[in-house]
Amino acid sequence: MKKAYRLEGLGCASCAAKIEKEVGELPQVISAKVNFAAAKLRVEADKAVFAELKPTIQAIVKRHEAKTKVCDL
Repeated sequence: MKKAYRLEGLGCASCAAKIEKEVGELPQVISAKVNFAAAKLRVEADKAVFAELKPTIQAIVKRHEAKTKVCDL
């Protein structure tokens, strides 16, 4: 299953690449892609893990972009 998140306040392309890499390396994630221009993160994973995955994604985003919010689309 694929899910998209809006990254409100994302302002650094380098940070976006780091977020994409770290989220993509999570064991439960099949793939992750950040579209910096659209400020969106698309994640592919098993449907059952999305509820537990969002706090982990938020922690990764906050580590690189402290003021960026992860919002469901």
